[in-house]
Amino acid sequence: MKLSGKKVLILVANEFEDVEVTFPFLRLSEEGAWITLGVLEMGFHPRPAFQGKPITGRFGTTVPFIVNKEGKRYDMRPVGELSPDEFDAVIIPGGFAPDYLRRDPHTVNLVREAAAQGKPIAGICHGPWLMISAGVVSGRRVTGIVAIKDDLENAGATFVDEAVVVDGNIISSRNPDDLPEFCRAIIEQLS
Repeated sequence: MKLSGKKVLILVANEFEDVEVTFPFLRLSEEGAWITLGVLEMGFHPRPAFQGKPITGRFGTTVPFIVNKEGKRYDMRPVGELSPDEFDAVIIPGGFAPDYLRRDPHTVNLVREAAAQGKPIAGICHGPWLMISAGVVSGRRVTGIVAIKDDLENAGATFVDEAVVVDGNIISSRNPDDLPEFCRAIIEQLS
């Protein structure tokens, strides 16, 4: 198990891209990593009709999504309680969740501080939106869903259309099709 003893934070908010949370969760767990699902707020949703309900992905996956406590390798905590000092890497899945996450000053500072400490910051799909808000993409080669290409370039990044782009401690991928390469790059950085 290449990641025994490593602690990985996956940032989650409503309308996350389901597979971009579950795939890294399972892949890094099977390598021995302890996963913390950092949720923006328990039940937070920008639309009042959804407030107080579980955090839910675009396709219906709810967090937490694993109920077996025996031998578990994860926990779930509000992001406001987290410090970058607790983790070896931060993963930012896509969907619409990064748009909510980047509105929260604590989440933005957590990503900024983790990046400054040289820890891998990995964003996929719309995940680099949060990286932009944290100010960690300027002068870097970065990819993401093509819809945020202009945002990345306006933030000073060089947009690259590749399955995975690694520039120092910044790891980025375009979409769910790139998840195997994305997870491989995270595992390599942490091993």
